[in-house]
Amino acid sequence: MKNVFNSYDMKDLKLKNRISMAPMTRSRTIKGEVPTEMNAQYYAQRASAGVIISEATQISLQGQGYADTPGIYTQEQIDGWKKVTSAVHEEGGKIILQLWHVGRVSSSKVNGLQPIGPSPLIAKDTQVYIFDTAQSKDATMIPVEEPKEMSNDDITQVIEEFRIAAKNAIEAGFDGVEIHGANGYLLDQFLRSNSNRRSDRYGGNKENRIKLLLEITKEVIDEIGEDKTGVRLSPFIKFKDMDDPEILDTFMLAAKELNELDILYIHLCEADWDDAPQIPESFRKELRAAFKNTIIATGGYSLDKANDVVKKDLVDIVGFGRYFIPNPDLVNRLKNNYPLAQIKDSHTLFGGRDEVGYSDYLNYKA
Repeated sequence: MKNVFNSYDMKDLKLKNRISMAPMTRSRTIKGEVPTEMNAQYYAQRASAGVIISEATQISLQGQGYADTPGIYTQEQIDGWKKVTSAVHEEGGKIILQLWHVGRVSSSKVNGLQPIGPSPLIAKDTQVYIFDTAQSKDATMIPVEEPKEMSNDDITQVIEEFRIAAKNAIEAGFDGVEIHGANGYLLDQFLRSNSNRRSDRYGGNKENRIKLLLEITKEVIDEIGEDKTGVRLSPFIKFKDMDDPEILDTFMLAAKELNELDILYIHLCEADWDDAPQIPESFRKELRAAFKNTIIATGGYSLDKANDVVKKDLVDIVGFGRYFIPNPDLVNRLKNNYPLAQIKDSHTLFGGRDEVGYSDYLNYKA
């Protein structure tokens, strides 16, 4: 019977199972937003996942919204990521880099720059975090600032930054990239009518609002190939002031266009809190009909729920996020019904200069 422990071919990428380690922001880089040997160890410990999708990684300084998140726009960052990809590949794993621009979800206190977005609309009730000192254990939450409306030159630059970031990711040894179009960040801001009030070719109707996503995807494909290009979207998530009544229709239009581009996968980011809205099976069937390649789904999945959507052929790969933090051997624990470890200290989820709460979790010993 089809389940998440079966092997799976994602185009030419041969996966040992249908479990993905989901992207999780950890804010564990050093000065210059450079990955380290500690990051390499962390990812290598979790290489039993069929595929790892890395933490969100900014494509430029302008694209950064939180402290100590990694970049992929300098040679030093590329060299740091090489340590990570080599370590994962040595353990027989596959790893994809998530390309990120936060858009309006930022503050000049993070990167010294005014945020940018499709329109000069501040994201209500939205915060980002900084660390007051390099030794700070707790992040300081600060409100986002009003963004500058992006000019045509700004848009052209962002498209180019995504292309270069994809090129850099392949140089760093990644098996592909994921364009982050979810969770209220820049591309999601363009997709939604409440955050995109433009009257040019990138705003107004649904066809215009998906243009930037498609143009970036085409540039990335031209640079590294459609077989190495995935896209993450989150049509059911409304936080960061992203409640748009048109988003489901916009999403499905984008899915059909991405299907024509023959990209590697669509990654559906789903809400993972207790009272989150349940995605109807009819939506999953519509997406399956619209998009022929791999569908990944992440957000609040149990093993039973994951196996159910895979068995019904609604989803091909299921992502697990927080479970992978205290359970580096999560695949083995799930497969053998071993108990799952719990996160020891929530203070270690974001930020830190040592392995505590990061790479110090152990595999299960039966």
